[in-house]
Amino acid sequence: MTDLDQLTQSLARNLKRWRNERNFTLDALAARSGVSRGMIIQIEQARTNPSVGTTVKLADALGVSITTLLDYEQGTRVRLVSPEQVVRMWSTEAGSHTSLLVGADARGPLELWEWRLVPGDSSASDPHPPGTVEMLRVTAGELTLVVDGEEHRLAAGTSATFDADVPHTYRNDGDRPVEMTMVVAVPPAR
Repeated sequence: MTDLDQLTQSLARNLKRWRNERNFTLDALAARSGVSRGMIIQIEQARTNPSVGTTVKLADALGVSITTLLDYEQGTRVRLVSPEQVVRMWSTEAGSHTSLLVGADARGPLELWEWRLVPGDSSASDPHPPGTVEMLRVTAGELTLVVDGEEHRLAAGTSATFDADVPHTYRNDGDRPVEMTMVVAVPPAR
């Protein structure tokens, strides 16, 4: 079984588990997430590998982190994530990528991400639920952060935080790769 097959199986199992735990019907989860009922069925039956955007919408609607949907481990107080366990969520042929380093669900999902954007690449995000906050620190290059249509340039060493309930985009307009670390805090589902 490939890593992608394992990821697809884990997502199928955990999506169904969390949907049932929240007492959401397929229709209710579809309405909350904006993901079609048919797509949710395909994901729960491990017949498709959804986009990062679809996975984020489902996690947000369930009030859990993406890591919880991809692999839910209960138990010890400390959870270690080795480099081999890091989940690459998005990549381009040019070499840009995001990796979900670790996540937690205390008081709402909390996720730690590592990003790399090569020159000319960008990643756009739909608005997250109200109360979602993103914090980031650029460690290399210069990032163009667009939040609700307003552009901000962040040189290496610069940090930023913003309310992520509006459209936002991460873009590399420079000639060197951008590297950054980002934390996403989502409020608990109501």
